[in-house]
Amino acid sequence: MARIRGIPIDNDVYQRLGGSWWDEDNPLSLLHGSLTPARLAYFRKILAQEGLGRAAGLRVLDIGCGAGFMSEEFARLGCEVTGVDPAAAAVEAGRRHAADGGLRIRYLQGSGEQLPVPDAAFDVVLCCDVLEHVADVPQVIAETARVLKPGGLYFFDTINRTFVSRIAAIKAMQEWPLTRLFDSPLHVWEMFIKPSELAALLAAKGLQPAGLSGLAPRAHPLASARNLRRARSGRISYAELGRRLDFGPVRSTALSYMGYAVKPS
Repeated sequence: MARIRGIPIDNDVYQRLGGSWWDEDNPLSLLHGSLTPARLAYFRKILAQEGLGRAAGLRVLDIGCGAGFMSEEFARLGCEVTGVDPAAAAVEAGRRHAADGGLRIRYLQGSGEQLPVPDAAFDVVLCCDVLEHVADVPQVIAETARVLKPGGLYFFDTINRTFVSRIAAIKAMQEWPLTRLFDSPLHVWEMFIKPSELAALLAAKGLQPAGLSGLAPRAHPLASARNLRRARSGRISYAELGRRLDFGPVRSTALSYMGYAVKPS
């Protein structure tokens, strides 16, 4: 188990479970069920607003790509996608799954703090479910700014550091015996990031914050709690749990949020 700023966090889970990332019974598939469609719909709306609605040919970098949930979606839009992740097992799983689906995606092993790609090489950079895990958020943002072309877009989502996120992401998902899905600290509340903090970091590294939306389950809280227990007991898969939670855009950013920034041209 790694320690970041003295805080224990189990980022090694992405290596241990990364080889079966696409398996619906893998806890990591929770990230795919409704989160991938929600993120993609929001990002496509922003692409259209920014005059990039015809995404074919865009060069896209997916930081912390895992086994390629978002990478594959952008590849299907005709983008030239590169995925970077520190977990070798996840990268290999992404290569296999893309090949099986006939998708051309370049996967590289590497960290967000030191991206193995050249300067100003990408029209779009994705960073989903990543910033709350990394050792040096300012450095990841700096690297993002480095690899984006002038006029390029940075798409992100992360978890807010609030009372709501402490209850939902820490207590319910990790600590309470009846509902917890993980027995190790996949998330640490102190590493969550407030929108104002992220906006300041983006501006400091030369990226202009341009939009924000809440991102949260839209299912009823009692139904969500029941489904967490069903997944915990094996009565439904983790992917099915993700679908039933019905993540999507919401007004409140109290749990998590997604947004974008622009590298000025």
